[in-house]
Amino acid sequence: MTLTLAQARTIIDAALAKGREEGAQPLAVVVLDAGGHPVAFAREDGASLFRFDIARAKATGALGMGADTCVIAQRAANNPAFFQSVVAVTGGQLALSPGGVLIRISGGTVIGAVGISGDTGEMDEACACAGIAAAGLSHGVQS
Repeated sequence: MTLTLAQARTIIDAALAKGREEGAQPLAVVVLDAGGHPVAFAREDGASLFRFDIARAKATGALGMGADTCVIAQRAANNPAFFQSVVAVTGGQLALSPGGVLIRISGGTVIGAVGISGDTGEMDEACACAGIAAAGLSHGVQS
């Protein structure tokens, strides 16, 4: 199964709705397919200039490292030199902050990732998870 544009739009709409419901700062949301190609993107009014770049780095980093960025950030705290090296060799395609979440189908297969930037990492991640769930997909570590 591949991630569809309709699913990506659902993820974005639900993630932004969650952000508004929670009073989050303006968000940028990017949805990538399993190959790291953008499927859809939205930036709320008032979101700052670098929000797209950070959101994409979160989603790309999750795909590239095979884990949600909240997990990667925890690993980076214990091995900062390695993860700073990864950021450097990938040209900044990894953001060491929560908000990059893998998108899975039943059975655990990764079909993409969502990256959100604009509020705290924890809020960004909660919005990403809400969007993925609204699209009827799974997120996080494989069960």
